[in-house]
Amino acid sequence: MKQRLDTTSTETAFKPGDAVWLYAPKRTKGKSPKLQSNWEGPYTIIKKINDLVYRIQLSPRSKPKVVHLERLAKYTGHNPPDWFIVEDPPPRTEDSVIRDE
Repeated sequence: MKQRLDTTSTETAFKPGDAVWLYAPKRTKGKSPKLQSNWEGPYTIIKKINDLVYRIQLSPRSKPKVVHLERLAKYTGHNPPDWFIVEDPPPRTEDSVIRDE
């Protein structure tokens, strides 16, 4: 069973700043579940907590959510959210290296 699962599974990893959809199905009384939207977003990945759990946020003022990897899908739209900026650390030089002597 493990071999069969491994052949069809794909390893998905997101990094902070990536835009994703969140699977969050809702049941509204009086409407067909088939016609309701099951995906919300785009959310932005804030932090990778471990290999399977991520912290995501919809906007700068919204409350962050902690969700499992299986509830996320990559956002491939034209206008990803740009409010979350991941700053790269400055490049290391010989002068910035602290040495123990």
